Amino acid sequence: MTPARFGDSRARRIGLLGGSFNPAHAGHRHVADMARRALRLDEVWLMVSPGNPLKPVAGMAPLPERLASARRIADGRRLIATDIERDLGTRFTADTLRVLRRRFPRARFVLVIGADNLVQLPRWRRWREMARDTAIAVLPRPGWTRKALAGRAAHVLARHRQAPGALLTESFAPHAPWCLVPAREHAASATAIRAARAEQHELGERRGP
Repeated sequence: MTPARFGDSRARRIGLLGGSFNPAHAGHRHVADMARRALRLDEVWLMVSPGNPLKPVAGMAPLPERLASARRIADGRRLIATDIERDLGTRFTADTLRVLRRRFPRARFVLVIGADNLVQLPRWRRWREMARDTAIAVLPRPGWTRKALAGRAAHVLARHRQAPGALLTESFAPHAPWCLVPAREHAASATAIRAARAEQHELGERRGP
């Protein structure tokens, strides 16, 4: 199952875990599962980005390849891999959220991010508007969690922090809440996976046929 491009009117609690997924790995699955359970979400969408504006193009696998890797860790029911941003024609998360809220008017969306992205959040386009209008769930990441909680975004949004169980219990007006989901850190990273693949390829070329 994939999200309908033109939306629907079903009432659901949906987590949005966006990224390059270059490739998708067990760490992504771990984050999605922890967020779904802690926030009592109906679905988590793995939104495979056509092109992350904050990441270099060099070394980025084609979208179909990255989408296929996300589908391998999804179950198509509660964890759904999608390239809906390609269909919507959006590149920036703030724009994607605005369109999704319009096309899925009864859905309650939660932006699911790692602690590393909470550190980078002030670099995102219209990040304060996005944090005002959309609940955010932050998952621990090795080497990033303490830095994230001491960073600019956490400081600016400090008074809007809630416990995970309270994230979707009330109206967001005048400002959406955010939370840190208590979960064990998962060491898997796409960068490490790509580096290991490159090393194996290099060793294979040295050994020859």
